[in-house]
Amino acid sequence: MIVGNGDVGEGGAEVIDAADFVIRFNECRSYGAGGTRTDVIAVCNTGRPAKAMLASESWRIHPATLEAAEIWSVRDPEKFAALRAPLAVSHPELDDFCDDYTSQFNDFCVQAGKLHRVVDIKIHESIDQALSAFSPAPYVVPSSGMIVIGDVLDRFPDDDVTLAGFGHVGWAWHPFAAEKQLVDSYVAAGRLTRLAGKPLASSSQGA
Repeated sequence: MIVGNGDVGEGGAEVIDAADFVIRFNECRSYGAGGTRTDVIAVCNTGRPAKAMLASESWRIHPATLEAAEIWSVRDPEKFAALRAPLAVSHPELDDFCDDYTSQFNDFCVQAGKLHRVVDIKIHESIDQALSAFSPAPYVVPSSGMIVIGDVLDRFPDDDVTLAGFGHVGWAWHPFAAEKQLVDSYVAAGRLTRLAGKPLASSSQGA
């Protein structure tokens, strides 16, 4: 179960908590209304979100952070180091976007007894390639949710993977419209299920 920070919907918490493996994101805003089970927190390990989480005592002692056995850094340091120079030209306002906090997340995990892993650069690049089929508007990077979806499908190709709390809206420089189309293509191919879509699928047959 991959749980984004959007609306989960009525009854979703029970389904999420019954899953074998639950991944949440960053500050885990889905926690509570979207259940409480948390096996992994996937974090933005560069820029302001990373700096804010690491400096936040409330993040460090959040029940989800305490429960999670693993922290996944979704941004490969090599990839983001390479992005710094072109972004300085195209998006000078994002001057701290590529600041890397991977080692600090690793230190946190060592101290907290958690596994830390970095999502491989090949996932980011494969998602960029997959998104290109949907003619995305100019963007900076895929969202963390899209990177984790790609990572999970790559690492666990035989598992049943369900999404909840994915509204495909947010930061202007993520390609959310194309991401929605890509995720819909995965759903159509049977690679993913959307939690909120389950009741609709049975009621719309033949429509």
